[in-house]
Amino acid sequence: MAHPEFAVRFWGVRGSIACPGPDTVRYGGNTSCVEIRCGDRLLVFDGGSGLRPFGRYLARQGKPVDIDLFYSHTHLDHVVGLPFFAPCYDARSELRLWAGHLKPETGIEAVLCRMMSAPLFPVPVGIFKAKLSFHDFHAGDTLAPHPGIALHTAPLNHPNGATGYRIEYGGKVVAYITDTEHRPGRRDRNVMRLVDHADVMIYDATYTDDEFPAHRDWGHSTWQEAVRIANAARARRLVLFHHDPGHDDAAMDVIAAAADDERRGTIVAREGLVLHP
Repeated sequence: MAHPEFAVRFWGVRGSIACPGPDTVRYGGNTSCVEIRCGDRLLVFDGGSGLRPFGRYLARQGKPVDIDLFYSHTHLDHVVGLPFFAPCYDARSELRLWAGHLKPETGIEAVLCRMMSAPLFPVPVGIFKAKLSFHDFHAGDTLAPHPGIALHTAPLNHPNGATGYRIEYGGKVVAYITDTEHRPGRRDRNVMRLVDHADVMIYDATYTDDEFPAHRDWGHSTWQEAVRIANAARARRLVLFHHDPGHDDAAMDVIAAAADDERRGTIVAREGLVLHP
């Protein structure tokens, strides 16, 4: 009996700010956006600038779109793609937007409406034709957006808060852990629970260990810490993610080689990469 499709595709792999150009062609310059297909259900994690090419891809299919978009947090590099997401302008589409890091008095709808308001943006969320709904939860909740799909969540160590996700489907596990800062010499129990024996562990590897001391309290981790966590959690496949915009293709090649030496089979995320857990 064939297993239901469980696929991960990367549309944006950078952090902080988009950095397109000749020096980032091979790994990509768009900010965080990861598509996860669970059978006939489409889940998206973060809506950075990578959401725009993903939307163009979907529009070319010519079909109505039904999507759950889960935000790790709402810093600009993770939300900037929404106004440019083609399905938002298709009345046949349905989008459910989720976030778990916001305080009760705000909420994901209010934050996105604020982003798309003067003088920051020329048109409001009301310009969208798709059916939108907004869902706030508490990081730590377990979500069941569709039958057979379980999302375990946990708070991460990032300024203004962030949420990590563990997606369980068809007996396989994908962990999406971005925008979190580790404490040297200590394991974050929330992170360890999310990545425990994951088939695919996607982790914030913005810096190297050498760069990390100059960026304390910025809310990011390192590729070496990713390796240490993956080994401790017995994750099967490690994917380095949320690359620093200052790391061009040549720098990423060096990181990729060093990471593979440290943990054979470690993958450096690049735009267009597709994985099957």
